[in-house]
Amino acid sequence: MQAEEEGERKELYNYQQEDIDAIFRKFEGKPDNYHLLYQLPTGGGKTVIFSEIARRFIEKYNRKVLVLTHRIELSKQTSAMLKSFGVKNTIIDSNVKELPYDNDFECYVAMVETLNNRLKDKKFHMDYVGLVIVDEAHYNSFRKLFTYFKNSLFLGVTATPLSSNIELPMYETYDELITGEPIKSLIDKGFLANAAMYGYDVELTSLKLGINGDYTVASSDELYSRVAMQDLLLQSYVSRSMGKKTLIFNNGINTSLYVYETFRAAGFPIKHLDNKTPDVERKKILSWFKKTPDAILTSVSILTTGFDEPTVETIILNRATRSLTLYFQMIGRGSRKLPEKDYFTVIDLGNNAQRFGLWSDPIDWQYIFKNPDQFLDNIRTDAEIESHHVYVMPDDLRERFAKSTTITFDVEEEFRIAADQKEKPKAVIDKSIEQHAVMCIVNSESINEARKLAKELEPDIEYRVKQYSKLLSKTTKNYREWLIDDYKNRLNISIGRLFIKYQNFDDDE
Repeated sequence: MQAEEEGERKELYNYQQEDIDAIFRKFEGKPDNYHLLYQLPTGGGKTVIFSEIARRFIEKYNRKVLVLTHRIELSKQTSAMLKSFGVKNTIIDSNVKELPYDNDFECYVAMVETLNNRLKDKKFHMDYVGLVIVDEAHYNSFRKLFTYFKNSLFLGVTATPLSSNIELPMYETYDELITGEPIKSLIDKGFLANAAMYGYDVELTSLKLGINGDYTVASSDELYSRVAMQDLLLQSYVSRSMGKKTLIFNNGINTSLYVYETFRAAGFPIKHLDNKTPDVERKKILSWFKKTPDAILTSVSILTTGFDEPTVETIILNRATRSLTLYFQMIGRGSRKLPEKDYFTVIDLGNNAQRFGLWSDPIDWQYIFKNPDQFLDNIRTDAEIESHHVYVMPDDLRERFAKSTTITFDVEEEFRIAADQKEKPKAVIDKSIEQHAVMCIVNSESINEARKLAKELEPDIEYRVKQYSKLLSKTTKNYREWLIDDYKNRLNISIGRLFIKYQNFDDDE
């Protein structure tokens, strides 16, 4: 094993120094098995902070420090940072089979599984470790190691103190939580770039929840691979991020490959990356992404942690998630500040900001730490979110209906009118279809052109039917889908029936 060479130590910002002092005050007088959790947003410098904590702990208590990580990339980054603080350390990876008791390292950086195997086999003895630092502490793989360090202080570090496993809440592992600077404060003080967030209302009712509490890959792939969603993604990129270095997050490999093909066909520079991409190819892709100003990288479950590319200008959430941690991790990839970068763009195609709030909104982490079940239970459902969605016709489509002065239709008001006049609810749909038919006819020169225009109205049709269905006493998903299909068929028939009438009306004029 080779010790890392000592490098140049980083300067600490005031808020980092204050947090370090607060953490050491918490440690004073506590029993050896005291567990403290520290929260700081992505980009706030967690690695810098716990590297200085390691240095000070070794100096103050003359005891060794262990840093636990869950990925080899993080282990290497952590070891290099510790080196820059003058901490003599080594990485315990799969190549390290023995660890002499009298070695002269002050600190170890270890992957969880590797260290667990060595400790189980009694190859290592670490009873001399005084402080265990757990990076990305919200992951639960670390818990299996805690039994080996009953005489050590613990410091968990995370941007989101919410366990990745709802069955294992963090308050069972850590005695208390200490919070650092919030995102808004780090933005105001110039440490993080601000996010310009753009949301698009998306229909997510086809998504299914898995046993982990988040949406399944299969249902996400099915939704986000649809032509309509690929078109929305491409249009949102063109309107909000054209020419900017862009990182696209997807929930499934199939979706990401569709994204790759869609953007490539449109002539944009794009590459795809997932956890099955070979290391050599991955390095080439990331090098290309770093060097190419307008590069687009579409990815799956690989760049949420341990990836730091400050030149990213746009983050596209081409997925929905019910994981608060993942939401912050994805957006955090664009928040690195540069002299010429005060803002970055976030395009949300999964109603995520409507579910969790804006990225820079204040969050009561103490409440979440102490009451994770209540927090998770109170996350807004898709049905609740979508009940507030209002369809707004895109500007380019509105131009194609330029001859129509009115394009909106108040389903709720028309439903009330029909009830007052003792008409059947179906009268509302009849009236809506007629309005759509007239809109298509007066803005077209032929029946075929009018019917093509009707296809452009599908998002408006789905919205109106959804509003109508909510006003009925009981509807099923199958019935709503049938209503939409029936609406489209009847719209085509109405266009054919009314076209001659309106054509004759124009001739009479």
